[in-house]
Formats: sequence, C-alpha cells, structure tokens
Amino acid sequence: MRRLLILAPFLLFWQWSTSQVNPQNTASSSQHIPDIFRSIETKQDPELMELVNLHIRKNQQGGTMPGFRVEIFFSSELNARQKAQNIKGEFLSAFPDYNVYISYISPDFKVRVGNFRTRNEALKAVNLFKGQFPKAFVVPDQIELPKLY
Repeated sequence: MRRLLILAPFLLFWQWSTSQVNPQNTASSSQHIPDIFRSIETKQDPELMELVNLHIRKNQQGGTMPGFRVEIFFSSELNARQKAQNIKGEFLSAFPDYNVYISYISPDFKVRVGNFRTRNEALKAVNLFKGQFPKAFVVPDQIELPKLY
C-alpha cells in the first residue's frame, strides 16, 4: 500500500504525459495497463477470507437485530387470538406493503407491524396508521434483516 502511495504521483504524471503525446488514441491508452499494476501482489491472511465468507453466509440467512415495530393491538381476552387474526387481515387490506406479526406472550396476543431500524421511521409509520388504528404505538423489538440474496 505504501509503495502504491509513493508511486501514485509518478503514475499520474506518466498517464498525463502519454495522453499529451497521442490525444487521438485515448481508447487504446485506457486499455493499456501499466506493468506496475500487474506486479503488485496483495498478501492477506486466509482467516480474513474465512471471516468475509462467514459474513456472506450470515447475510444470506437473514437474521434479526434490535429495532422497532408498531404495536396496533394487544389483548388477553378469551377471544384475543381471533381478534388478532381479524386485526391482521384488516391491516393487510389497508397497508399491504408492511409485514405483520402476531405473537403470544402470556397472557397477551399482540399484533405488531413493520421492521424499522430507527424510532423515527417507526414514528412516521404510526402517524400513517393512526387514522385506522388510533391506539398504535412504537415498541422496541427484534426486527428481521432484509434478505440481500
């Protein structure tokens, strides 16, 4: 890396001087790769490549991270499960672009919406939902990471 930083001004001067000599032939000069770039070898620890591969595998699997969701319903009544299913269907018909999650944490059934990384993102969504779900509020939760592959 240090060699490249030292040689960079000379390479820039060389590039400038060759483009000044033959300005009509810029296509062929851009295809020519100087020998200095061919002879540079990078040495890296094999454990670094394993770490990068682990990172790629984790991204492919998805996973969770701390974030925020909007809770639009919770209840511990006898028919809370059915109400939660109804609320989920009602929400999806009004806002089909958001993910909806029903969870049971004794004694409550909860319906939570979205995967927001920041509280501000969740607050914007609450303002959008307030017309149809006036009791909506932001809660911290484990959110799903977007799948990149």
